[in-house]
Amino acid sequence: MNELTTIQKIYFIGIGGIGMSAIARYFHSKGASVSGYDKTSTVLTRALEAEGIAIHYEDDINQAPKDLDVVVYTPAIPAQHGELNFYRDNGYTVLKRSDILQWITANSFNICVAGTHGKTTVTSMVAHILRHTEYGCNAFLGGIAANYNTNFWSHERNVVVVEADEYDRSFLKLFPDVAVITSMDPDHLDIYGTAEEVEKAFVQFSQKVKQGGSIVAKYGLKRATELKAAHLFTYDYNNQAADISINSLIVENGAYHFNIVAKEWTIPNIILNMGGLHNIDNMLAAVTVAKYIGIDADKIRAAIADFKGVRRRFEYALKTSDKVLIDDYAHHPDELNALLSGVRSIFPDKKLTLVFQPHLFSRTKDQADGFAKSLDKADEVILLPIYPARELPMEGVNSEMLLQKMQLAEKQILEKQALLNWVKENQPELLVMAGAGDIDTLVLPIKEILKA
Repeated sequence: MNELTTIQKIYFIGIGGIGMSAIARYFHSKGASVSGYDKTSTVLTRALEAEGIAIHYEDDINQAPKDLDVVVYTPAIPAQHGELNFYRDNGYTVLKRSDILQWITANSFNICVAGTHGKTTVTSMVAHILRHTEYGCNAFLGGIAANYNTNFWSHERNVVVVEADEYDRSFLKLFPDVAVITSMDPDHLDIYGTAEEVEKAFVQFSQKVKQGGSIVAKYGLKRATELKAAHLFTYDYNNQAADISINSLIVENGAYHFNIVAKEWTIPNIILNMGGLHNIDNMLAAVTVAKYIGIDADKIRAAIADFKGVRRRFEYALKTSDKVLIDDYAHHPDELNALLSGVRSIFPDKKLTLVFQPHLFSRTKDQADGFAKSLDKADEVILLPIYPARELPMEGVNSEMLLQKMQLAEKQILEKQALLNWVKENQPELLVMAGAGDIDTLVLPIKEILKA
């Protein structure tokens, strides 16, 4: 029996999360009664409400619905949450987001994109190519696709493109026909403990690929020899030893122009209008998937040229002749490295000022040395206080700790209001804002200051 067909009334605790909201939109599109709770009202929750989904913002069992088939919660919800415990204590079917994705992918052709970084962009690129070329897919994205201003869409074709999240080992519940692995660097060590356990989980994910399926993997991954499937393709824009690479790369008007070169095919004259050299790699992964499922090269080329990116992934908030403001979700040292090198590739002569909001005390503690080295690659750095998300403070773990480890001369810590004042006074020519917390709420006011 497909459990999905029995769900008529579903409630989401943490509905404003990017992954949760995509699933909420899925059930809403199927005609189910969908409602939810979240801690704060955001652009995303307001969009859900405008679509007809009821949301409240207090942990209050009196406001929570009682006539339900399923309750879904995100692991980010604290264990003492009143509504969550009410449903558990009163015999409701209470599932994690990953359990619902397991049901959704149980009987479809699935393209599952995993990686400690890059997965949201690759998932969005794959889904965009399939939509733009009219191949068709159901898309569950971990970000808002700029072309469509949503993180979910449906199609009658029984193909699912889904972000395969390694947090809480969620991706091990999926059923990939095609698995993409962009990276397996250490992250979420609060869950895994060691880098080796992270890598082991990605190997286990690769073993979930269905018989006859394929793996698309970044060239040179650790434990690459343990990734086995009927078809294995590697990609790397900067290494001709990979199965899929590029040549003749030039930068024109902030866009990358190049040819894609594979062992048995080529696609010349590609134009990618998304900044960051790492996004060329992300695009290669998506193109490899598209070629594998039989999409025409000319259609792929047209889809890439039309790709407008993902919100908060190397997103230009402002781009004029004398002022550039870039907003990015980077929250790991390797992501910061990729972001900064990408910015340098497009704006080599501008002074690069980075505003970074560390995300999670545990990640900051575990990756402190790596963060310091990454941050030193900017010309000037402003740190915001750590965004705690689901965590309680850790003694001695703060932004001052990162500042002390950095070698860069121009560096400081500012609170949010002080940052706005600093931008007004200094008018930086190239400002990059990065982090996975609430730093994005500052982008619009800073844009207005720079435009004035």
